[in-house]
Amino acid sequence: MNRKYMHTPLNFMLLLLLPFCSLMPVYGLEMNKSADNFTLKSRSGKNIKLSEYQGQVVLINFWASWCGPCRAEMPVLEELYKRYQSKGFVVLGVNVDDNQTKAQDLLKKIPVSFPVLFDTDKNLTEKYQVDAMPSTFMVDRDGVLRAVHKGYLADYATKYENEIKNLLKE
Repeated sequence: MNRKYMHTPLNFMLLLLLPFCSLMPVYGLEMNKSADNFTLKSRSGKNIKLSEYQGQVVLINFWASWCGPCRAEMPVLEELYKRYQSKGFVVLGVNVDDNQTKAQDLLKKIPVSFPVLFDTDKNLTEKYQVDAMPSTFMVDRDGVLRAVHKGYLADYATKYENEIKNLLKE
């Protein structure tokens, strides 16, 4: 994503519509169908596959270091991860920066304990049709895509928690 286009009138209008995006169908990705598996290099250097988390509720969050809403959301995701990890919940933070150093620098300022993965070539970002930062995908214990959230607003924390609780009960 090119930062010089972030402040156009069209993008401003799109930001106003973001709260309604989670109500819209996701084209190409089918709700209530298996989430596309992937393998990405993690911050620890280990390759992580989505399929390794079969049997757990997975929140996949695409974020970038330059994204203000992403920065606001990171502590919320960390809190949810700590609260529900022991019940079978995991957060996979997928960074989309071209340069991992920018992500690593931000993680020093906003530390998180959940796995952080790097999609520097943007293959996964394209596969999941990420067109807003941040973008969050909820996957149930069976690997089925159950919810998508584009952008981030303060009330999303409650939405995420309710979805997590419901999916953990299934």
